[in-house]
Amino acid sequence: MTPDQRSLVGLAEEILRGRTSNEQLAAVEVSEARFDEKLWSELAAAGLVGIAIPEQYGGAGLGLAEVCLLLEQYGRRLALVPLWENAIAALVLSRFGSDEQQATWLPGVAAGTNRLTLVADLGGGDSQVPAGMTAQAAVVVARDGLTLVPLEGVTRTPVQTTTHAWAADVDLAAAPGEPIAGDADWVRDVARLGLAAGQLGNTDEGVREAASYLSQREQFGRPLATFQAVSQQLGDAYCDVQAMRATLWQAVWVLGQGSDARRAVDVATWWACDAGVRVQTTVQHLHGGIGADTTYPVHRRLLWALQTDALLGGASRQLVRLGPALV
Repeated sequence: MTPDQRSLVGLAEEILRGRTSNEQLAAVEVSEARFDEKLWSELAAAGLVGIAIPEQYGGAGLGLAEVCLLLEQYGRRLALVPLWENAIAALVLSRFGSDEQQATWLPGVAAGTNRLTLVADLGGGDSQVPAGMTAQAAVVVARDGLTLVPLEGVTRTPVQTTTHAWAADVDLAAAPGEPIAGDADWVRDVARLGLAAGQLGNTDEGVREAASYLSQREQFGRPLATFQAVSQQLGDAYCDVQAMRATLWQAVWVLGQGSDARRAVDVATWWACDAGVRVQTTVQHLHGGIGADTTYPVHRRLLWALQTDALLGGASRQLVRLGPALV
C-alpha cells in the first residue's frame, strides 16, 4: 500500500472499531431500519463515504483499490451501514454518470446526506433493492444497461433478505429511471470484488479473533491453541485467508489496468465464497459452545459469510463462470 492508502485504512479502522462493539451491533440489529446513523455520519465527516467521488463534488477522487481497502475494514468490523452498496453505486456514477446526474447526486453522497444503493443480480438471483429503505436512489444493473432510479416517493416495503440491512421490495418497472451510459459487465465485476473485499476482512478478523481466544482458553491445564488438531485447523484457515487476499488484489490490479479481468474476478469470488464460508465455519467450531452464543460476536461472522456467499451465488456458480475461460 501507498502511504495514503495506509492512512485511509488506519482512519477507517479507527472509526469502525469505535462504533462496532458487540453491544452496539446488537442494538442496531433490533432497530427498525438496522442502520447506524451515527456511524454513517462519522464516516461521511471523515471523507470515507465519498472516497471514489471526484474532488469537484466533495469526494477524494480515489479508485477501486481504495474502495476495496475501505470495504475490507467494513467487513472486518461487520458495520451495520450500507457501505458496499453506496460505495459501488457512487463509483459507477462517478465513472459513467452524466454531468447532470453527477451534479445532482454526488455532492450529497459525499456529504452523507444522500445514499445510493446497487441493484444487480450477481449470481444469487435476488432482485430486491439492498438497503432500499434508507437509500434515495438506486443504480440498477440490467442485461441491457445501467439505470439510475430515484426512490423518493416510491412505495417501498421492508423485507429481510441476504444482506445485513433491510432490503426494500420495490416495483422498479413502475419507477421512472434515467439511463447511465456505462458498461454493465464492468459494474458487475466491480460489485463482486467489493463483496470479496468485505469477505476478506470478515474472514481475516475471524481467524485473528479465534487465535486470540484459543491462546487464552485453557483445557487440561494448557491453552487450546497448543493442541495439534486445533493449530492445524487454524493454520489451514490462515492459508485460505492469504489465498483470498492474493486473488482479490490480483483481480483488482487486472481490472485497474483496463484488461479483461473476468477470469481473475471469477477466481477471487470463488475464494470469497468457498474459503469464506469454510473458514468461518471452522472459526465457529473452534470456539466450541460459545460460538453459538448470540451474546458473543463470532456468530455474526458466519452469518455475514453466508450472506456474501448467497449474494455472489455460491462457489459452484463461480466455477461455472470459470469453465469457459479454462477450456
